[in-house]
Amino acid sequence: MDKVLERSVLCSGGCLHLGGSKSETARALVLQALLPSLELENASTSDDSVAMVKGLACKGQEVDIGYAGTAMRFLTAYFACRQGREVLLTGSGRMKERPIDVLVSALRSLGADISYVEREGFPPLYIKGVAVRGGEVRMEGGVSSQYASALLLIAPFLPEGLKLTLEGRVTSRPYLEMTVSLLQEVFGKRIASWKGNCIEVFPQEGELRGKGALRIESDWSSASYWYSFVALNDVGTELCLKYFKGDSYQGDRALVELYELLGVHTVFEGDGIRLRRVSAPRLEVLDLDLNATPDIAQTVAVTCLGLGIGCELWGLHTLKIKETDRLLALQTEMRKMGAKVEVSDDSLCLEAGAKLKSGVRIATYDDHRMAMAFTPLMLKVRLIIENSGVVSKSYPDFWEDVTKNVRLAE
Repeated sequence: MDKVLERSVLCSGGCLHLGGSKSETARALVLQALLPSLELENASTSDDSVAMVKGLACKGQEVDIGYAGTAMRFLTAYFACRQGREVLLTGSGRMKERPIDVLVSALRSLGADISYVEREGFPPLYIKGVAVRGGEVRMEGGVSSQYASALLLIAPFLPEGLKLTLEGRVTSRPYLEMTVSLLQEVFGKRIASWKGNCIEVFPQEGELRGKGALRIESDWSSASYWYSFVALNDVGTELCLKYFKGDSYQGDRALVELYELLGVHTVFEGDGIRLRRVSAPRLEVLDLDLNATPDIAQTVAVTCLGLGIGCELWGLHTLKIKETDRLLALQTEMRKMGAKVEVSDDSLCLEAGAKLKSGVRIATYDDHRMAMAFTPLMLKVRLIIENSGVVSKSYPDFWEDVTKNVRLAE
């Protein structure tokens, strides 16, 4: 279903609860499956999280996770160490185009029994669960961080633990830091260490025990769209977001400093944050390396477009293997809006001063972040968001929250 968005204004003073972090929830669900005594609070209800829950609970031989890329990576490692279990792990057509050879090779080196069913290096996978013992693995640091996180999540349950060495520059480092921090919160600080490019999860003696409950923080990636709404609204606009913390595990907390450059100030208060539009952007061109936080790249690019400033965004090579090729998708849809924008394999450059076109149909390419990133432009022009229901992949209540907090412009 398409969503027609008329020219609107963000209501000042609202307060939103965005739901638990999709990234934290995915990791916590794997830990809970391996440690059933662990209880989760404020878990995400996104499509990706539901796919993970169903995949973990599936008793049949075929496990279909649809478009959920995180579930594909994490469940590959999970089922590899479930001794005696055999599964066919598959997904959507797009999922079968997303490489997984780096993770499979690493698991095989630890003793896993995994076969490619169709194309070498890509899902679907036939996995025979065996007694994976653990050991040492070397992995290129510039590939998806989810490969490394998948290994780390099962590592506490491997007799020999895991010594993971990341070679070269590490992509999306905050997501790996999140994984290590969650392991330490659940099992104690001594479970793991990170020195240089080496992450070690130590072998455990006896029965592995962890904490009883884990509260999941709200999702900073979802918060990015509300930062964009505030940035594109009038000076003085305020919005409260619940259940966020200053010492977050989530790398997208970088929004706090980043959007300060775009005129949005963040105050941590109680159990949440308050956003306030305090000024016009403090620069004409935003130059950022988003290697550590690629999930907010679409939001940042579209915010700059709405503000009429330019941007040069770098470190975006992983965007080409997401739900769609996000760099090409951004270029296509931003050009529809009147932007002069160019992309390479790992960057996006937007010229300042674009005059926005009204009534444009924004294609979403089965990508939740494309739909939500462009929505704040409704504060500037009329838009049509195609296949608007795709937002349920990460933020099921997005359109309900927009309806409650945005009113038509007079």
